[in-house]
Amino acid sequence: MKKAKKKRIPKFKNEDEEREFWASHDSTDYIDWSAAKEVIMPNLKPTLKTISIRLPEIMIEELKLIANKRDVPYQSLMKMFLAEKVEQELHK
Repeated sequence: MKKAKKKRIPKFKNEDEEREFWASHDSTDYIDWSAAKEVIMPNLKPTLKTISIRLPEIMIEELKLIANKRDVPYQSLMKMFLAEKVEQELHK
């Protein structure tokens, strides 16, 4: 059985354009997944997005106190707390 020729992946101006393309196209038309190999990329860092959040001042001060006791920046502590809660909620 002869394999069908794969389509050429277009060049994208930016990630948004590429994301839009793949949302409406099937990758199997462009990529021979049977030749794919599993790899581990331990040094990849997740994409971060800056957000604004309004918190009561007393909560921020309390977070700073807890963070100081743990010797971590308070924003890192907030991320840790959020990550723990998100994990709990996902595994209910």
